Amino acid sequence: MVKWFFVAIVLSVAGGCGAGGQAEFQFDGQAAMEYVRTQMDFGPRIPNTEGHQQTGDWIQARLEETADQVEVQAFEHVSQDGDTLYLRNFIGRFLPDRTDRILFVVHWDTRPIAEKSSNMADRRRPTPGANDGASGVALLLGLADELSRVPPAYGVDLLFVDGEDYGNFSTKTDVFLGSTYFAENLPDGYRPLFAVVWDMIADAELQLPREGNSVRGAPEVVERVWRVADELGFGGTFTNEIGTWVEDDHIPLLDAGIRAIDVIDFTYGGPTNPYHHTVEDTVDKLSAESLSLVGTVALALVR
Repeated sequence: MVKWFFVAIVLSVAGGCGAGGQAEFQFDGQAAMEYVRTQMDFGPRIPNTEGHQQTGDWIQARLEETADQVEVQAFEHVSQDGDTLYLRNFIGRFLPDRTDRILFVVHWDTRPIAEKSSNMADRRRPTPGANDGASGVALLLGLADELSRVPPAYGVDLLFVDGEDYGNFSTKTDVFLGSTYFAENLPDGYRPLFAVVWDMIADAELQLPREGNSVRGAPEVVERVWRVADELGFGGTFTNEIGTWVEDDHIPLLDAGIRAIDVIDFTYGGPTNPYHHTVEDTVDKLSAESLSLVGTVALALVR
């Protein structure tokens, strides 16, 4: 289990503030957990539902309070079953005029079915999405709070994609909708230095091995992130072995030429009692300490 709760790190920042160019920052894991709880209060965030609409409006409002610029990508997708989904990506931009940029990505929707639940009756129920969805959103909203207080050393884009978790992963239909739309509609010349997808990063028993597709697709970015984590003393969580090969929102980005990786705890709940895509993905499985640790690494990457 992660042993850090509230972490303060002092790093040298080129052009930083204070004596000797030192900038002190901290990521508030407890505040991020409140962002998780707010999302859970909206209920399932399934496209075309009231909870989905309310959550999207809330994310946009939070970004408008913190980011230098907010962009909304509204789009429609007709599912394999013929349903029209009304979707929105949100982009909070910091230092939007900078050409050297870093892209962080999370998904904010939740899954309409909990097909991995052990109880057959639960498999048609929606997933609560505490870790699978809400934790990533909480991470980026916490980052937005911090970056509004102390600007980053690079331009930073915080991308909240919609429609990641809607459809069938085995056939790759109606999934990764928001990241695919973003990748297919990049601004002219948009090439961030690197991109990181953050997914399921608040498990109380957090373990983050290197994800296989990331190692194959952008090994230098994996090395950068895991090196920073190790330098901060988090090598016990950001482990060096290659874990599961995961299809996630980094795949459309990699296909578009963006150097993107996935930071994901796919061991969530363990092999004997997994919580992923079940009705057990609830707040009590999460930890403010885990959010604080991952948030500190993310901040270090942009300082």
